[in-house]
Amino acid sequence: MTNRAGDRATRPAPTVVEAVASSSSCAGPAPEPQPPSRQPDPHELARQIVLRQLAMAPKSRAQLEEKLAHRDCSPDVAAAVLDRLTEVGLIDDHAYAQMLVRSRQAGRGLAKGALARELRTKGIDDDLAQEALATISDADEHSRARELVDKKLRAMHGLGIEVQTRRLVGMLARKGYPSNLAYAVIRDAIADAPEYLPD
Repeated sequence: MTNRAGDRATRPAPTVVEAVASSSSCAGPAPEPQPPSRQPDPHELARQIVLRQLAMAPKSRAQLEEKLAHRDCSPDVAAAVLDRLTEVGLIDDHAYAQMLVRSRQAGRGLAKGALARELRTKGIDDDLAQEALATISDADEHSRARELVDKKLRAMHGLGIEVQTRRLVGMLARKGYPSNLAYAVIRDAIADAPEYLPD
């Protein structure tokens, strides 16, 4: 008669690998591998990038193209998405140029020279830029320059005329005003300043 207890006592203990294999075999067949997740649609990704950019602030098509390029979007995908959003009116360089000119001229007092440079940096076509700049008349530019000079002049009370003139010319030059307009406006503003009016 075989001593089963003795056999169990002399049988070596299963290794960790054998134990794991045994437990896995008891658990039934191994689960089937899951199919790889589907890659996101590059057109939809580009579209979401553009919509997020437009939600933050208006932008030109060139600015949006640059943003997509930075996000490694292929040129073909970028062109297709931008073309579609242009068709539905979400991208409109004409409206963007008009808005930028109005806001910068009213808010920061920029003249046509500075506005032309800014439109160029935004990638606006020359024809669209000229059309937008044409909305500012010479009278508008002269009036805005006078407002800027009058405001600045009040903060320079007591300085000599030469110092005032030099600083005012520099201020208008930075905002894109031509020198002949700047000197004419400054001359008139200084002549009308209360500190220079005869008693």
